[in-house]
Formats: sequence, C-alpha cells, structure tokens
Amino acid sequence: MKKFFTLLILSALFLSSCSQSDQWALHQIKKSAAPVFEPIPADFLPKNLTVLSAGDSLTQGVGDSTDQGGYLPYLKTLLEKEKGIQHVDFLNYGVKGNRTTQLLKRLQSIEMKDLVKQSDLVIITIGGNDIMKVVRDNISNLQISDFVKEKESYRKHLTQIIEAIVQENPNVSIVLVGLYNPFSKWFSNIKEMDEIVADWNKAGQSVIVNYPNAYFVPIEDVFLHADENLLYTDNFHPNDKGYQLIAERLNETLEERVIPDLEKKAYLVTTEEN
Repeated sequence: MKKFFTLLILSALFLSSCSQSDQWALHQIKKSAAPVFEPIPADFLPKNLTVLSAGDSLTQGVGDSTDQGGYLPYLKTLLEKEKGIQHVDFLNYGVKGNRTTQLLKRLQSIEMKDLVKQSDLVIITIGGNDIMKVVRDNISNLQISDFVKEKESYRKHLTQIIEAIVQENPNVSIVLVGLYNPFSKWFSNIKEMDEIVADWNKAGQSVIVNYPNAYFVPIEDVFLHADENLLYTDNFHPNDKGYQLIAERLNETLEERVIPDLEKKAYLVTTEEN
C-alpha cells in the first residue's frame, strides 16, 4: 500500500502542472419499467441532432493529434450513419482541468442554460480531476479513506449537475461517460487505483439510475483490456485510437437506447401536434 501511494504521488506531481483529467464508460439499466410506445413508422423522417458535450479535458480533446475535439468527430461520423439521424451538430464545452464544482458553476451561466435548452442530448465527462485533487490535497499522507470521503462529494455534485440540466430541459437525454484509470499502464501490478476508480463509477451509476432520460456509459474496461497503447504521450489522456474507441463505446449505448428513446419522443410530439 505504501508503495502504491508513493508511485501515485509521484505521478500526480508530474500531472498537476498541466491540470489534467480522466474518464470512462457503460450504460446503466433503469430500475423503473420502460414506458410503452406505439411502433414508429418505418418512413418516419430522420432528424437533425444537437449534442452538447460538456466537462473536462476528455471532452475538450486533450491528446487528440487532429485538435478536432477528441471523441466528437468519431462519434459524429457514427451517428450520422444511423437511419433516424440526418445531421449532428456538436457543441464542445469541455474545459481542461474542470472538476464537478467548476462544471456545475458553468452550467449556471446564461450561455450554458441556453445551450441545454437547445440540445437533444448532453454528454458529460467529469470526475477525473476530482480524483486527482484528492491526491494533491493529501499528498503528504494519502489514504484510501480520503478517496471514499471525496467520492460522496462527487456523488453530491454530480446530482446537482444532472438537476441543473434537467431543470433547463426536462426532455433532454443525458449521457455520463464513466472514469478510467490512466495509471494502469504505468503500474499494472497495483490494483488499489483500479478499485478506487470502479468505486467512483458505481457512485456515478447510482446518480444516473434516478433519471429516466439519463444513461451511464463505462469505458474503464476499454483501457484496462487494450492490446495496444491508448494513451497520449503524457500517459494520461487518450490518444487518437483511445478517443476512437470511446466514441465507438458511446455509439453502442446511443444506438441501443438513446436514439430509439429520442425517436419515440419526437414521434409522440409530432402525433400530438397533428
């Protein structure tokens, strides 16, 4: 355990100079029964989709050699191949170094409120910098209990983030991308950090499951079981391949659950208007 925290602290010192983040993903099954909808006609017109991507450096796209927004261009290409979607507009509001409290504050701005109102879908990457803050704040005497305590703050702030979004747009779909462990490539024999990340992901899932239009997408396993390097040269953020795999994992959930739900809502609105 002492060896683990010594290595983790050294890594945190290296990374703290550029205030970086981490993230990951899977989809949480809802506790409540799904509502029953009429079948959607096969000729129902495809729609334009507005997606607000908000969060930290994983959304900003740090590590993306093309500087086009990390996973966003990959996901855009995948989504526009879907039968029910004609065009996707991505609004990238990722800020490197953001923690949950900072994202929550940004969501209170008039600009962000307006964007949420206009969006069909909000994708969030947040939490990695919250974990790194625990390391930096307790660097002289880092304990597992420090992560457990801060996890509850993460859960609280994440709930406030979801509530802020729902308040502005009750019908918007929300996707939370889970956390991943960038230290696993450095110290594959140290399992404590994997356990901490898994625990924080469970906290994220426990929040998302309370909202019928919210989904959790895990990406932790994408990085844990990779046969190739998925990290940028900083050994912390995803590289191009890492972002591509995140997009593919996101698309799996969007294709399976989110897009059908959006189509149902759009069809119901259309039939009500007629």
